[in-house]
Amino acid sequence: MVMEGILKPKIFRGMAIGAMVGTAFAGFGVYHHKQMLVLAASKEYVDFDKLMASPVTPVKQLIEESDTMKTRMEMMVMKTQAEVCRALEKVEGGAKFKIDKWQRKEGGGGIVCIIEDGKVFERAGVNISVVEGELSPKAVAQMRTRGKKLKDGTLPFFATGVSCVIHPRNPMIPTLHFNYRYFEVDQDGEKQWWFGGGTDLTPYYLNKDDVKLFHGTLKKACDKHDETYYPEFKKWCDNYFVLTHRDERRGVGGIFFDDVDKPSQEKAFEFVKDCAKAIIPAYLPIVNKHKNDGYGYKERQWQLIRRGRYVEFNLVHDRGTKFGLFTPGARIESILMSLPQTAKWQYNHTPEEGSKEWELWQVLKTPQNWI
Repeated sequence: MVMEGILKPKIFRGMAIGAMVGTAFAGFGVYHHKQMLVLAASKEYVDFDKLMASPVTPVKQLIEESDTMKTRMEMMVMKTQAEVCRALEKVEGGAKFKIDKWQRKEGGGGIVCIIEDGKVFERAGVNISVVEGELSPKAVAQMRTRGKKLKDGTLPFFATGVSCVIHPRNPMIPTLHFNYRYFEVDQDGEKQWWFGGGTDLTPYYLNKDDVKLFHGTLKKACDKHDETYYPEFKKWCDNYFVLTHRDERRGVGGIFFDDVDKPSQEKAFEFVKDCAKAIIPAYLPIVNKHKNDGYGYKERQWQLIRRGRYVEFNLVHDRGTKFGLFTPGARIESILMSLPQTAKWQYNHTPEEGSKEWELWQVLKTPQNWI
């Protein structure tokens, strides 16, 4: 939450109490009281009690580095994780996410939140990671293919992000994926930084109204910052989530961007925050609309076949999966959380022409403009 203008009385009292009975770091413009971290200089605050778990980075370090983008982004991804998890728990009727906090011996760690075998969600995972250490030569080589001017060998890095994949039980509800991340690399005393991320939808049956709602919500978030963002990042999404060996898209797209380092670090951060805030209003109305829809064996089998395509993309093409697998000390369970519990491959399968399955398949072969 961002406090505009004058601090609200309720927040101000919390800061005053922190200064009186907690720990005040006036030099940093930071106040820490019990389970709340207030970043006064940037007008942001984080209530630790509302997060899914305690932060990965020690609180003392967060306070000392409060005005760095590393700390601000870590707090943003943790807040996003908590907001999405609470919203999904409500849809599930009270079911709770299993929380698995892990550490990486090379530096940092993460928090996995996952629901499996739910009434609405067959698998839903919302992960955050905060890692640092040395980039492997393979990871450096991968970044250089994207135009990053990095020298050979290992390089110190920091990365934090939130990643989510939701695989619903009902084939009438689309799968959702989102990921928002921040990266820093130190090279020869200079720091290179960039943001990346996106949100995309993978339906099993095409409902044009749902897709329009989804894209419209993302466009609104983009337009708040730059009206060129949505068309640019939609096209990027359409061209990224492609199974080139099958000549089809994974889904109906959304937005996708990488290596964003302009117009400034602060403005890029605000853009990423607004994209993250758009997730719940873009997706949950679709879930609630279709969670009680009827379906049969045919629809389930088509869902499993399309899930097979999802697996193919993630393991063959996805850069995030590859980066994770190339990173020393990576947590494989967290990386592969994006895969569905069940999927199917049927030899030379082609949907019947004119069927609802065929209708979706045609859209996957030729991206559409939904707005």
